[in-house]
Amino acid sequence: MAGKNVFYAQSGGVTSVINASALGVFDEVAEHPSTFGAVYAGKNGIIGALKEELIDVSQMSSRERAGLLHTPAGAFGSCRYKLKDIEQQRAQYERLIDVFRAHEIGYFFYNGGGDSQDTAHKVSQLSETLGYPITCIGVPKTIDNDLPHTDCCPGFGSVAKYVATSIREAALDVESMAASSTKVFILEVMGRHAGWIAGAAGLAQTNEHPAPQLILFPERVFDRGAVMAKIAEVVEQQGFCAIVASEGIRDAEGRFVAETGIRDAFGHAQLGGVAQRLAEMVRDDLGLKYHYAIADYLQRSARHIASQTDVDQAYALGRHAVRLAQSGENAVMPTIVRTQDSPYTYTLGHVPLASVANIERPMPEAFISEDGFSITEAARTYFAPLIEGEAFPPFHNGLPDYVRVQYHLVKPKLAPFSV
Repeated sequence: MAGKNVFYAQSGGVTSVINASALGVFDEVAEHPSTFGAVYAGKNGIIGALKEELIDVSQMSSRERAGLLHTPAGAFGSCRYKLKDIEQQRAQYERLIDVFRAHEIGYFFYNGGGDSQDTAHKVSQLSETLGYPITCIGVPKTIDNDLPHTDCCPGFGSVAKYVATSIREAALDVESMAASSTKVFILEVMGRHAGWIAGAAGLAQTNEHPAPQLILFPERVFDRGAVMAKIAEVVEQQGFCAIVASEGIRDAEGRFVAETGIRDAFGHAQLGGVAQRLAEMVRDDLGLKYHYAIADYLQRSARHIASQTDVDQAYALGRHAVRLAQSGENAVMPTIVRTQDSPYTYTLGHVPLASVANIERPMPEAFISEDGFSITEAARTYFAPLIEGEAFPPFHNGLPDYVRVQYHLVKPKLAPFSV
C-alpha cells in the first residue's frame, strides 16, 4: 500500500539546475512506493498550494521528465511569496494544511533559499499544532551561495562558471581594442549581501590572463576615490581594466550604490544598474571610454555552460532530501559536506531548518585580498572544483533542446482561495 502523497515546490529566483533537484526528488520517491504515494508539484511555488493548483507529476511525458536534468529555470513555476509569522498570517498557514489534508499530502519538499527554508520550518511547526503532521524537508537552492552549513548551494557552481568565462572573454575583447577605444569594462553580477558570485569571477585571473583586475564585494565598503584611483593605475600599467562588481556594493553609510527604491515580496531592496553608475564615475572622474554589461538573468539561466559538479550536486540533494524524509527526519535541509579540496570529494549531510532559515553567509574574510579588490588562494581552492566539468544539454538545430512541462492540474477539492 502506498503511503502519504508528496508535494514539491520551487521558490525564489530560479537557477540553471533547480530542475535537476526536482528530478532527484521524483526519482527517489519512485523507488519507495510503500512510503510515498502520488507526487504533486506546486504551480508557481507555494502559491500553487494556497490556490490548490497542484500539478500531477505522473502525467509528465518521458521527454519532459528526462529533460528536467538539463533544462534551466523553474519547470513548475516559482514565486517570490513569503509567508510571514504564523501569528500574522495564520489563515494562510491553515489553508496550506487544509489543502495538504484534502489531498492526503504528508511530505513537503520546498526547493529554495533562506526564505523558503523558513517557510518549510514554519509549516512543519504549525502542522503539528493543527493536528495534521507533515514532514517538511528543505531542498537547498540559491545562486548567491549564501546558505549556511553547506559547502555550496546548487545553482552557484554554474553561475560561477558563467561569470568567470564571461569576464575572461570580454576582457580579451577590451584588451584587443584598448589602444584606440574602450579601456574600462564593467560586468555587474548578482549578490545582494554576499560576494560569492563576484569572487568566483576571480578564477578567470591567471598569470596569462590579468583580468578581472578589480572585484567589488558587498563585504567591503565602496570607496569611490579608492576605486577610481585603482582603475586609473591599472589602465596606466596594463592599458585596460576589467571589473566585476556585485550588485550589492554599499557606501560607508550602508546605502546600496544601485538601490532603485523598490522592494520585492520578500522585502528586499530591488537592485540593478550598479555597472552603469560605476561607468558614469569612470567617465566623470577619469574621462576614460567604457562599456558595461549586466549579467542579470543570463547568469542564472545559462544551462549551456553549466558545471557538471553543480548538476550532480543538485540532483543528489534532491534524492537525499527524500531519503531523509523516508528515514524519519523532519524540518531539516540536506547539505554538502566537503571532505577534500583536490580532488574534490564530499558527502551529504543535513541540518535543522531552524539553523538556516533567514540566515545569510557572507564571503569569509580569508577569501578577500588585503586590498579588497581580488580573491586569495584560499578562495581559489574553494571555488575551483565547483566549476569543474561540462554538462552540455542536448542541442537541436544549433540551439539547446530544453523542455517545457505541460501542466496537468489535479481537480480542486476545496473552495477558491485568494492570494
